[in-house]
Amino acid sequence: MFNTLLLSFALSLTTQGLAMNQTEDRIEIEVKETKSLDYLIAVPEAHDQDGDPVPLVLFLHGAGERGDDLGRVKAHGPPKMVERGHDFGAVVVSPQCPADSWWSNEVDLLIALLDKIEEGYNIDQDRIYITGLSMGGYGTFALCARQPERFAAAVPVCGGGQFFEARRLTKLPMWVFHGDADRVVPVEESTRMVKFMNQSGGEHVKLTIYEGVGHNSWDKAYSDEAMWDWLFKQERK
Repeated sequence: MFNTLLLSFALSLTTQGLAMNQTEDRIEIEVKETKSLDYLIAVPEAHDQDGDPVPLVLFLHGAGERGDDLGRVKAHGPPKMVERGHDFGAVVVSPQCPADSWWSNEVDLLIALLDKIEEGYNIDQDRIYITGLSMGGYGTFALCARQPERFAAAVPVCGGGQFFEARRLTKLPMWVFHGDADRVVPVEESTRMVKFMNQSGGEHVKLTIYEGVGHNSWDKAYSDEAMWDWLFKQERK
């Protein structure tokens, strides 16, 4: 009886013209935002604005190096190697992520940084590389997914990504590194991305899993001369 009364009431509202009328509308606003990004840059001695172009390596650090102190960025990876005297023969750019953000949220800013470096230095457009660790590994996948045609190769270390990103990376040479004892970013984050890329038709993915290695798989990855030899041999097709 009660349900019948509710139905009768609803039908009564409809027949009286009181039903909701849904229409289309739009609001337009202009949003202006100024963002900044501090970065380290190392230029090889061989660089000559009028000579042969040189490769570019973009390095994305992990969550622990965020903030406003560029000295923290030198803790790991390529900037650490540069600080110790290593000459990559490439322009090495190492930005610092703001303390309250993540690389995956700063893709537009990273693209603007790459644009600036390419305009200001004699960069080989076919030899632009990207690598990152942990949070920077996620950022590597995210940035490559946004502009897969921009890079010659990528090396994400102990990172991860999303399926929709993997589908855009099938033609990009990539070497993925992870430790199987990682308790911060599970190794499945990397293996799943490699699986997604392979299922989407990827043919250029390499995967190295370090047995018994925890979250710090980057020391082994970045000290691997074979990895660097492979990376610098890659050219954008």
